Amino acid sequence: MSLIELRVNRISYSQNQSGAYAMILDEIKGKRKLPVVIGEFEAQSIAVALDKEIKPHRPFTHDLFKNFAFRFDIAIKRVIITKLVDGVFYSSLICERDKIEEIIDSRTSDAISLALRFQAPIYTHEHVLEKAGIVLDKDDVPQKGSLIDEISEPEFKDLSIQELERAIKKAVKNEDYEKAAQLRDEISKRDTNK
Repeated sequence: MSLIELRVNRISYSQNQSGAYAMILDEIKGKRKLPVVIGEFEAQSIAVALDKEIKPHRPFTHDLFKNFAFRFDIAIKRVIITKLVDGVFYSSLICERDKIEEIIDSRTSDAISLALRFQAPIYTHEHVLEKAGIVLDKDDVPQKGSLIDEISEPEFKDLSIQELERAIKKAVKNEDYEKAAQLRDEISKRDTNK
């Protein structure tokens, strides 16, 4: 299975859900974006890894893991977001010690935080991007004042797949990544129930 490389674009605060953030991953050789909803601690840890000027007084858990791994000559070679099930992303850390690779299951937010600290590439499979990726084409974005501007989560079930896809593009354009992720999860639920 071929892998698609991603990079962390940014993290934005969720205005809809207290304590939640959206981490946006960009396809390096393409236009798709992968929004992943993460918690406050994970967002802070990733932000520290992204901003080299922030130096915490004490190491975060991910910094501690990196120090531990270096002490025992363990390297993270790459991170792979392997699947999306019921709105939850699953990831693997590909680690190496003494030229032997080990695969370790991980929460995606932890895997990304560690990948940034180890300067390891981040990948996913095509089927994950097909299911959860978002592409912004300005022609596909609905005009202001449409039904999609006003929808809320309970009303997602009343929309067709095409309306949900347009709503995702609108939410991304407005940088409402959490709503985009919720809409994506609604499409995913429908695919699972087929």
